[in-house]
Amino acid sequence: MNDSKVVQQVQQTEWHWQWSHHQSETEFLFFDWIAPRTLDDFNGKRVFDAGCGGGHHVRIVAPVARHVTGIDLNAASVASRRLAGFPNVQILEGDIARHQAEEAFDVVYCIGVIQHTDNPDKTFNNLKKLCKRGGLLIVWCYSLEGNELVWRIVEPLRKMFLRHMGRKTVEIISYLITVGLYFPIYTLYLLPLPRLPFYEYFQNFRRLSLYRNMLNVFDKLNAPQTEFISRARIEKWFNEKDFKEISITAYKGVSWRASGIVRDV
Repeated sequence: MNDSKVVQQVQQTEWHWQWSHHQSETEFLFFDWIAPRTLDDFNGKRVFDAGCGGGHHVRIVAPVARHVTGIDLNAASVASRRLAGFPNVQILEGDIARHQAEEAFDVVYCIGVIQHTDNPDKTFNNLKKLCKRGGLLIVWCYSLEGNELVWRIVEPLRKMFLRHMGRKTVEIISYLITVGLYFPIYTLYLLPLPRLPFYEYFQNFRRLSLYRNMLNVFDKLNAPQTEFISRARIEKWFNEKDFKEISITAYKGVSWRASGIVRDV
């Protein structure tokens, strides 16, 4: 990837359509994705949500945080409307790869967004700048490992066909795929066969509603671009020179949840 390409050149209407038509109300996923960090880490803090979408994670954090700033390039208007009742929340429209703040934040988190930016490395470096020394930075992103079927098959098909379809058509396709997954997930995947692809991931499938499973499928088919992050790459982000108390763990075999405290020096 060209390192000079740092910012989103244009707004991506796919995201505005997704978050204006759908909401994610499943809170346990957020807590899974930030683990081992907990809601206590946000208590009384100035928090920055990098890529807040429709504001679903801000809604979880805001009741305990001192203040939450959410930023999104594509769906800020949706988040502003849904979070109007929270006096300690500010929603901005902007690019997380180049946003600057007058004062750094106690906690910066980026959940499921960095892999969709033009340059995840540059984006991460900017998120690190937005987090104060001694502050907490949290990232959850798709992993390169465990997603070979997605980046080898699904992504090429999405680029060839789905990107040219209307979003409603892609939504219908997502529902059909989701319904079709129920039979193998509730039969074959109940057997002790951990080598099956997405074996861990489909454990969550059985915990979620049909609607939330469809939204997971739609999120992958709707994304204008996705860059899967390797273990080596996320370890380079959260390196011991810049961070302490680092935690990097695989989540359900298809994603990374990583966090660390920005070093004082």
